[in-house]
Amino acid sequence: MTSTTNTPTGLLAGRVAIVTGGSRGIGAGIAQRLAAEGASVAIAARTLEPHPTLPGTLAETQERIERMGGRCLVVQADLALPSDRARIVETTEAELGPVDILVNNAARAFYELAQGISEKRFRISLELNFIAPFDLMQRVIPGMRDRKRGWLLNISSTTAASPPGPPYDDFAMHRGVATYASNKAALDRMSTGLAAELHEFGIAVNSLSPVAAVLTDAAAALGVIPDDSPTEPVEVMAEAALALCSGDPAKLTGRVVTSGAILAELGRSARTLDGKSVL
Repeated sequence: MTSTTNTPTGLLAGRVAIVTGGSRGIGAGIAQRLAAEGASVAIAARTLEPHPTLPGTLAETQERIERMGGRCLVVQADLALPSDRARIVETTEAELGPVDILVNNAARAFYELAQGISEKRFRISLELNFIAPFDLMQRVIPGMRDRKRGWLLNISSTTAASPPGPPYDDFAMHRGVATYASNKAALDRMSTGLAAELHEFGIAVNSLSPVAAVLTDAAAALGVIPDDSPTEPVEVMAEAALALCSGDPAKLTGRVVTSGAILAELGRSARTLDGKSVL
C-alpha cells in the first residue's frame, strides 16, 4: 500500500473517500473524478496483479490520479473477507484521515439461471454484492455520525427492478440475471432505509445505476455489450457519483437513481475525469 500527497483544491478539498473496485471501469473513473475535486482517495480491489484478460490495475488508477496532482492510497483487499473489509477502513483512516465518502462499487455477477446456480456461487454473490457494502457502511457510519457529515453511495443496477410481464422478454427469461439483480434490489432498499435512519446526522445515502451499459475498457475487451445496445461513457457515472457524494445531505439523500436522470435533474453536465472539460 502506498500513498502520495498534494495540496487539495476543488469541491471535495479536505475530504477522504474510499472507492471499492477501483482497479478499472466505473470504480476507477469515480476515484479519478473525486480526486480531481480534491478528495484524498483510497482505492481497493482483490489483487494488485494485472488480470489475465481485463485491462486495469490499482497501480494504474493510482498513477492516473497522481499524474493530475491527486492523492491516492492503494489497499489490496478481498471484500469477501470481513477482516479485509475492516483493514480497508482502518488503513484509510490511519493514512488519510476520517472517512467522509464511501463508494461501494465492487461487485460480482454470475449470469446463471437462479434455478440452477450453485449454493457456493449464490453465497459469493450475496457476500460481495450486499453483505460487503453493508459491512463497510457500518464501519464508517459511527465516525460520520460523530462529525455530523458523510456520504454513502452504493453502485447498483437497473436490473434490480422487477421484469415486466408476463409475457417476459428474452433477457429476463434466459440471461440468468435474477441472482445479481436481487442482490442489487436488496442494496437499493438498504440504501433508502439507511438514508432515513441517518438523515438527522447529516449523512446522505444514495444508490446509483448507469442508465445504459457503461462503455469501459473491460466491457470492450469482453465483448459483452451488443452492437445495438445503448451505451454511456464512464464519465457520466463518475459525474453522477460526484454529485451524490457532494450534495446537501439534508436534501439529496434516499435516492435510487440512474446517472443520466440525476444529472438532468441537477442541471449538470458530465465532465472529463480530470474535471477540466465538459464532455
